[in-house]
Amino acid sequence: MAIKFQYNKISLQQLDKHLKMRERALPTLKNKESALRMEVKRARDKARALDNDLQQLVSQYDNMVRLWGEFDNSLVTIDDVDLEIKKIAGVHTPVLKEVHFKLQEFSMFNRPVWTLDGINLLKDIARLGIEREVFYRKMELLDFARKKTTQKVNLYEKVQIPGYQEAIRKIKRFLEDEDNLSKSAQKIVKTRQQQMEMES
Repeated sequence: MAIKFQYNKISLQQLDKHLKMRERALPTLKNKESALRMEVKRARDKARALDNDLQQLVSQYDNMVRLWGEFDNSLVTIDDVDLEIKKIAGVHTPVLKEVHFKLQEFSMFNRPVWTLDGINLLKDIARLGIEREVFYRKMELLDFARKKTTQKVNLYEKVQIPGYQEAIRKIKRFLEDEDNLSKSAQKIVKTRQQQMEMES
């Protein structure tokens, strides 16, 4: 990235201001990046654990597949899901508070004995599945923010800070050269004036 500047003191001051701002922000960005990386890992681990829990829960009842044919799936439906927003390292992430289910009225005399167990099992599976999806979404949001922060850290560290340092170095050299030329010109003028005074 080419940094635009002029060879004067005002431009030097502006570049110095931008450089200091980026140097102060860099440690904060690095801390945010590492915090986000840890949170992404934590969310990924939790989502995978929920995946395993869900698979184990479903596999426990694989031997009852024939019975599920008798079960009326319309007895229990998800009515509402309460989510809360939690801020992690500046990123708004969802947190599952509660899943509300709606039960249809039914007669226990017209249903199999295990209907209540089936309803509770469906609730557990649904709750676990929703929680898993919330953690996957949380992981995606955090990972996206981490990637953006990493890009910004790399931009500051590898492009902008060295670019500003190089521009400042060029301006300082130019101003020093200009100052030296000015002093040399003054010495030459002074020496000529002294020679002219001595001749006259």
